[in-house]
Amino acid sequence: MSAPPRAGSGIVVYRWNDSTPLPTAEARLALGEALARFGVEAEAREDSQLVLSELVANAAEHACGPYEVRLQRILSGWVCEVQDGDPRLPELPQLPPDPLFLPEEQSRGVGLESLLSLLGERGRGLHVIHQLAGGRWGFCRTGATKVAWFVVGAAAI
Repeated sequence: MSAPPRAGSGIVVYRWNDSTPLPTAEARLALGEALARFGVEAEAREDSQLVLSELVANAAEHACGPYEVRLQRILSGWVCEVQDGDPRLPELPQLPPDPLFLPEEQSRGVGLESLLSLLGERGRGLHVIHQLAGGRWGFCRTGATKVAWFVVGAAAI
């Protein structure tokens, strides 16, 4: 999980600080609108919004502001970055190589129910990010700050 290209550059989609109410919902909406303008397919937008929700919630809970969400164009699409004011990188859990949410054909919907159940538990957000981003995500330091990043639409590539 190395650094994205040119971490810290790109198009600013949303900014917030420690006193901003509901930054997760606002960031999710701003990202969805930006990705729609750039022609990103609906499914990739929705997955990206879920990943961003986890990253913004983590930044708001574990780091300090100011915060910024950016989109950066790469050859195969977009990288979304969340920058916060804390240079400490989080400890990453052991992430499974196999999907966490395999639906069973005889009981359709089990995958979604498993995902929602998992989202309700604490400490599982990075697993969700890993799954939805297809493993194409990470953290890097940029001077006195940190950037969490993921490739938009990675699971479909």
